[in-house]
Amino acid sequence: MGGESTTRTAPRDGGASRGQAGSRTGQRLSGLAVALGLVLFLGGFAWGAVVYRPYTVPTSSMAPTIGAGARVLAERIDGDQIRRGDVVVFTDKTWVTNAPVVKRVVATGGDTVSSTSGKLTVNGKKIDEPYLADDGLGELQNFPSVTVPQGRLFLLGDERSGSLDSTAHLTDAASGTVARSAVSARVDAVVWPMSGMLERPTGFEQLGALSPQGPLRTVVALILVGGVLVLAGGAYGPIEKRFAGRSRVRTEPAGAR
Repeated sequence: MGGESTTRTAPRDGGASRGQAGSRTGQRLSGLAVALGLVLFLGGFAWGAVVYRPYTVPTSSMAPTIGAGARVLAERIDGDQIRRGDVVVFTDKTWVTNAPVVKRVVATGGDTVSSTSGKLTVNGKKIDEPYLADDGLGELQNFPSVTVPQGRLFLLGDERSGSLDSTAHLTDAASGTVARSAVSARVDAVVWPMSGMLERPTGFEQLGALSPQGPLRTVVALILVGGVLVLAGGAYGPIEKRFAGRSRVRTEPAGAR
């Protein structure tokens, strides 16, 4: 009695060679993806560590832009790079001893700043400040005009009613102003709770150019793209083996009946 078998055709040698060549090419590409991904991923982190510093804002004086206890990323910059509207980190012993302070720059050297009916006025122009709260906490108490000395800054908190800012130091020798050299960084983003990048305040554009955005978006993009490349390259080997195992052609006897 004859045996019956089911036969699956084995590939020719040429097909096997092409498969092996394709596999080797895939492995090379996957290795390149992992290597490039690591460069981008680690390079992004290194760049971010050099350019940015994290800070915790302990009070609500910058609310609603930055809440109490929020974590921010601030770009390390020189004080000469500061422009109107920037939210900056500075240290001034006449304000707080041995602790950084976060406030918004509203006037620079040579500007005349004042409050008109609770609204900020710089060089005679009322400044539109959409980042302020509309519950009355953003209203500015009237104060006499101050002409900011060259090389110094006039700063306010976004929560105007409760912020110990330049208006609380008007009787100081410097009339509440802070030296540019006291500034160590410019806040670019609130990272916890995640609020994203700070928008540049367009209300100050009528007085001059605003600061450019920092490289944070580029840094994050490098880290994300690098991570994806590493994961994709690392996953190639297991995926290729799994599909190769399924597509392998072999001949098996079905057994005699």
